[in-house]
Amino acid sequence: MAEKLTVGVLGAGIMGAAVARNLVRAGHAVRVWNRSPDKAAGTGATVADSPADAVRDADVIITMLYDGGTVRDVIGQAASGLKAGAAWLQTTTASLDDAAGLAGLATEHGVAFYDAPVLGTRQPAEAGRLTVLACGPRHGRERLAPVLDAIAARVVWLGEDGSRGDATRLKLVANSWVLTVTHGAAEMLALAGALDVDPDHFFEVIKDGPLDLGYLHAKTDLVRQGRLSPASFAVETAEKDARLIVAAGEDHGVRLDVVAAGAERFRRATAQGHGEEDMVASYYASFTP
Repeated sequence: MAEKLTVGVLGAGIMGAAVARNLVRAGHAVRVWNRSPDKAAGTGATVADSPADAVRDADVIITMLYDGGTVRDVIGQAASGLKAGAAWLQTTTASLDDAAGLAGLATEHGVAFYDAPVLGTRQPAEAGRLTVLACGPRHGRERLAPVLDAIAARVVWLGEDGSRGDATRLKLVANSWVLTVTHGAAEMLALAGALDVDPDHFFEVIKDGPLDLGYLHAKTDLVRQGRLSPASFAVETAEKDARLIVAAGEDHGVRLDVVAAGAERFRRATAQGHGEEDMVASYYASFTP
C-alpha cells in the first residue's frame, strides 16, 4: 500500500485544484491555500487560511501559482510553517533565474527543492495524467513517489541540481512549440474565414499526412464550436509563458520572433476580453483593427 503523506498545495487554479483533488482521491492528507478561497473549496481538501497553515507539518509542498514572483511571495508567507526536511515540488512555469532563486530559498528553510514544471492542461490534470519534468536530489525521490503517482502518468527526471532549472529549460522549449502550433491553428481558421474557405477542406487536404495533428483538430474545434470556456490553458497565462520563453532565448543569444509575435497576439486577445478563455482565443487577435 502506498504511503499516505501530508501535502500542502499552494495555488488552486485550473491545475492546482485538479492536483489537489487527485491527491485527496489517493488518500493523502491535503491542505490547500489560494488567494480566492472559493477556488480551493471544491477540491475536497482542507482549505487553509494562510500559506503557512497550508504547509505546516507537510511532508511535501506543491507550488502551482502564476509565476516565479508569485511563488517567492507565497513561500515567504509560508516560511513559518515549513517543516525541515520537507520536499518542495515547484511546478509553476517560471524563469531560469527564478529556479535558481527559489532553490536558494529552499536551502535557507531546510527543505529539498525540486524544479518540477508539468506538461498538460485541464483534462490530463483532472485525470491525474500530467507529465512532470523533474530535477532535484536523488535521495528523497522515493518519498515523492506516492504524490507523483497520484498526479502524473509520467515523470521525466533530468538531473539532481534543481537550481540549474533543467526541468524549466525543457518546459520552456516544449511550450515554445505548443504556443506556436496554437497560433498556427488560430490564424488558419481566421484566414479560411476571410477567404471563404471551408476549414474542413483544409483538414481533408492534410488528412493522415505529417501535417495532420490531433492537437490541431482539438484546438480548432474549440473555436468552431464556441467552447473556449472553461479554458484548458488561458490566454493571459499563455502570454506570460511566451514572454518567459522570449526572455530565455534573448539571455542565451537566440531571437524568437514567432514566439514574440505570439505573445503580442495573446496581449491583443486579452485586451479584447478573452484573457480567461482558452489560449486558442488568440484567433480573435486576427481581427483587431
